[in-house]
Amino acid sequence: MLAFLLTLMLLLGIVIVLAYAERKVAAFMQDRMGPTEAGPYGSLQSVLDVLKLLQKEDIVPAAADKKLFKLAPILIFAAVFAGFAVIPFTPDLIPAGIGIGVFYLLAIISLDVVGLLMAGWGSNNKYAMLGAMRSVAQIVSYEIPAGLAILSVVMICQSLDFQEISYQQGVLLNRFPGLEFEKNWLFGIEALGINTTNIGGITTWNIFRAPLLLVAFVIYFIASLAESNRAPFDIPEAESELVAGFHVEYSGFRFAILFLAEYSMMVLVSLVAVILFLGSWNTPLPNLTTLKLANWTTGTVGELSGILWGGFWLLSKTFVLLFLQLQIRWTYPRLRVDQLMYLCWKVLTPVALVIVLLAGIWRLLMV
Repeated sequence: MLAFLLTLMLLLGIVIVLAYAERKVAAFMQDRMGPTEAGPYGSLQSVLDVLKLLQKEDIVPAAADKKLFKLAPILIFAAVFAGFAVIPFTPDLIPAGIGIGVFYLLAIISLDVVGLLMAGWGSNNKYAMLGAMRSVAQIVSYEIPAGLAILSVVMICQSLDFQEISYQQGVLLNRFPGLEFEKNWLFGIEALGINTTNIGGITTWNIFRAPLLLVAFVIYFIASLAESNRAPFDIPEAESELVAGFHVEYSGFRFAILFLAEYSMMVLVSLVAVILFLGSWNTPLPNLTTLKLANWTTGTVGELSGILWGGFWLLSKTFVLLFLQLQIRWTYPRLRVDQLMYLCWKVLTPVALVIVLLAGIWRLLMV
């Protein structure tokens, strides 16, 4: 229960900061000021928006399927929030450390598709239904390349445990039971004679241990934008065509829940990208001869230093990816439906299949 409350409070804080950051980033890119009145530099604008939404009237359309309409936002957020249960925030802090965390995550976040359909159908509105159908088609399609990119990491790391994958990408590798036999080789090529297990830092991240995972990371990141309905893949919420998409009939608290679910999904996919590809909670600083930067900036397992350093590096990398998502939204125009499906099925999926094949060959050669 405590882990649940801490995770929820952390998520709410990140979402409020992210909503404020998006307004400021958009304003900067469009040569505007953004929020300025509420608090210093408009920093309280997002908090006041939440309070405003909570005070608004909860309107349920007379012709709507009231049960589906009311349940949909809760199901969508619950599916996304449940994914945070297997995210390792530090070497010691993980809400639910299960050995099949990757499999659990892929399964549980797929439930939000059901919630989206419920929201569109329950609204009894043609714009909401079209938005829901678009969203489901998009999410189901882009789960394929995203899943294949994740599979390539699982094949190389030989684990479905997020925490174990995290330990493999840093200097704490040999302190994790059962992994003492593993070694990190720079670029994955043992013939180079550079064993980076004790060097740590960026040299032990998955995208450097096996460079083909850099391509997998790009595929996953693009697919994660579509999974989150973020521009240029925000076709389900195309305001020029569908007013607001599947949530067009929602207001007040229920709209706030949908808004929270969308930003929570952004945070979740960014956390997963960091854990699988970018070293998780491990430091990017390597050990250099007498300068043991990796050891100094990793901390000690079981102590406060490990929790603070691990949380700092994980959230720092996550915010970098979130900032990149914000920049992309205000840089690229929205794709057409045919362009979106072409990119998924004729570009990302074939490339992801090749990466999975190469990951299997890579693993066989490195044993």
